[in-house]
Amino acid sequence: MTPPKFPLNQWYMAGFSTDVTDKPVGRMFLNQRVVLFRTADGQVAALEDRCCHRSLPLSCGTVEAQGVRCGYHGMLYAPNGQCLEIPGQDRIPSKAKVRAYHIAEKNHILWIWMPKEAGGAPTTEAPNYPWHNDPRYKFGTGAYHYKAPWQLIHDNLLDLSHLGYVHLQTIGGDARLHMNAGMKVTQDGDTVKVVRQMPGSRPPPTYKAAWPFGDTCDRWQEIEFALSHLKIWTGAIEPGTDSIDDPERGGFHMRGLHGITPETEDTCHYFWSMSSTRHPDKPDNSQAVIQQTAFTFDEDRIVIEEQYRNIREFGGKPEWIDIHVDAGGNRARRVVQRLLAESA
Repeated sequence: MTPPKFPLNQWYMAGFSTDVTDKPVGRMFLNQRVVLFRTADGQVAALEDRCCHRSLPLSCGTVEAQGVRCGYHGMLYAPNGQCLEIPGQDRIPSKAKVRAYHIAEKNHILWIWMPKEAGGAPTTEAPNYPWHNDPRYKFGTGAYHYKAPWQLIHDNLLDLSHLGYVHLQTIGGDARLHMNAGMKVTQDGDTVKVVRQMPGSRPPPTYKAAWPFGDTCDRWQEIEFALSHLKIWTGAIEPGTDSIDDPERGGFHMRGLHGITPETEDTCHYFWSMSSTRHPDKPDNSQAVIQQTAFTFDEDRIVIEEQYRNIREFGGKPEWIDIHVDAGGNRARRVVQRLLAESA
């Protein structure tokens, strides 16, 4: 039996609610081709992306009230994968069906359960992300397709010391301050948390545009890793106001959701959203925050894909030298390795 390439019996992010409208959407998750579609009653369904007749992707077909219809010979499939209709033929063989996946739609997010055994039911609830429904925040979404393995993105997101070098035009700031910021790494089960604080920091351009900071601000970065997604809560307060340690602190907040879902061993999906607050005396600039967020992710993708290109050209993963900023990423890799072993 071939060992699994990715942890199974897990929820992974499949996209956002707005991705699935009146047309089927074909995507590959964990080396498995999947078609997503929405039924007449508004429910999202997921099937393997092939017709059982001649294997045309069902994502090349059309969505109807009862399910998805193949674009080759018109076979109609229900959300449970069973064929409902074969045009010109009354009898439908019992084997006329395809694999169905469990999918959950919560907080404007689509989650797909990738089981160890085909057809296996979820053993946990899909993750909860309340910030999309919090009236204090406005959010926008985006997606990338990376030509790089998913764990390189975990490394990147768990180590925000790179902001001062990669993102100088948006959320960067003083590079030396980023590299020397106090960092606390903790772990609770399969969740790894990295907290960095930078009091007396120079506010970067994105922060200055959103909030009336002066020359300095007290800045925080809280990163929480779970297998299927990372939550990154960043922001700043004006010095002399709230405590930087207070979870109810005011100031400018950016709450980022980062759904990193493997496509293959060498490629992955990156589904992201950014929820931000606004100052009552400043105009709504949430769209500018979203645009600048996308710009920073453009910068990250260049770095990560070039990193992976170099890894391949040097003959695979080298013997990397770890430095102090790698503590969170290394813990996350150990979590993935343990969950992968449990999937075998």
